[in-house]
Amino acid sequence: MAQAEWHYLELLDIGRRIQSKEISSVEATQAQLDRIGKLDGALKSYATVMADAALEDARRADKEIAAGTIRGPLHGVPIAVKDLCWTKGVPTAAGMTIYKDFRPTEDATVVRKLRDAGAVNLGKLQLTEGAYADHHPKITPPVNPWSKAHWSGASSSGSGVATAAGMCYGSLGSDTGGSIRFPSAANGCTGLKPTWGRVSRYGVFELAATLDHIGPMTRSAADAGAMLSVLAGADPSDPTASIEPVPNYLAGMTRGLRRLRIGVDPNWNSHRVDDQVKQMLTSVLKVVSDLGGDIREVKFPDPEQMITDWFPLCGVETAVAHEKTYPARKDEYGPALAGLIDLGHGQSGMDYQKIVLRRNDFRGRVQAMFQNIDLLLIPATAVASPTMAQMAKLGEDPELLSALLRYTCPFDMTGSPTITLPAAFTPQNTPVAFQFVSRHFEEELLVRAGWAFQQATDWHRKHPSL
Repeated sequence: MAQAEWHYLELLDIGRRIQSKEISSVEATQAQLDRIGKLDGALKSYATVMADAALEDARRADKEIAAGTIRGPLHGVPIAVKDLCWTKGVPTAAGMTIYKDFRPTEDATVVRKLRDAGAVNLGKLQLTEGAYADHHPKITPPVNPWSKAHWSGASSSGSGVATAAGMCYGSLGSDTGGSIRFPSAANGCTGLKPTWGRVSRYGVFELAATLDHIGPMTRSAADAGAMLSVLAGADPSDPTASIEPVPNYLAGMTRGLRRLRIGVDPNWNSHRVDDQVKQMLTSVLKVVSDLGGDIREVKFPDPEQMITDWFPLCGVETAVAHEKTYPARKDEYGPALAGLIDLGHGQSGMDYQKIVLRRNDFRGRVQAMFQNIDLLLIPATAVASPTMAQMAKLGEDPELLSALLRYTCPFDMTGSPTITLPAAFTPQNTPVAFQFVSRHFEEELLVRAGWAFQQATDWHRKHPSL
């Protein structure tokens, strides 16, 4: 295979080629750095490129592989991480100007785990301010590689753009209200939001402590499973990281969808959903049924209150996360993040407790629904591939805001794991996606279902022409 064709290989594929010594990690890394240099001036996905460190890691990987030491499927593979993950000695700004000179003295647990697995870190990927809704006014947002007129997602926008554009073989994102799923859907990536607590948050800049999830963004479900196998697990530095055993997410991946009970709520999946998303869901359901999935109609608990409650809850938790710098340095904040923190400051203890009680009630109702199904099938968003012009009016359009959050933030409120899979294209040739949702700590079912769907379709193998 010619070097010019390497950049769109899947993570597991490039890993096999590196570990079999068909190509070297240094060659693969240099090719990625060259592509970043060629394309990212326009796409703006990287906040910091770590070229020297990446090549040093690649040389180390090649020496280990030559000596017969294979650390796992990520060994020697160039990846990148969202710029809210501490990286020792490297600027970690979290999309904020306040932290532009912050250089952590240690790695985040997820960064360390990737390094221990032999992955090569190409650099830090751009994000919205503090991982909330909008980019800081002084930061240029990443550009959707399919169409500059369309949204690249938030907040893991850089992760989605770099992964889709062939400028890393997988990336780390975070999800508090939809921020792994939005950019995965917008850029045609496969994004896995794990169960809350499945992946350590130590050393990851906090937006909202009980809502934040860290997970992989990749080109396939198999790649996402491979990355999650490295990232997941207990962490003494983060007592909220689950001690549940971590399965081999690839071991049962090829078992397919047969006999899995797939829940579908036709009313919820179609209410105020645009025609392109409806058409996509119809085709997905046919594929799932043909693969032997047992389609079962369910009624999803009404999520509208959760969508409403997400904002003040997130606001309170964000105000706590920023108490050292806000309002003391309020003039250095952009309007969206400042507005969220102000919303949090305006909540009373009574307000907060009522939200907590409603959240617990909703979480219980969702858990009860999963007694009768294995997976829930839903859209990624109710609007297929929103444009930048639409997103510019988001604050004035409550219907669009609801359409974006309707299928994402309820599962941050419950902590449920989901996988986002590309499944169609709009007439403008931009991606459209759906999600599978599972019970807590059943990510292996998400990888299995995603793998089955992607064996029967090729949406995830389509790439932007750059």
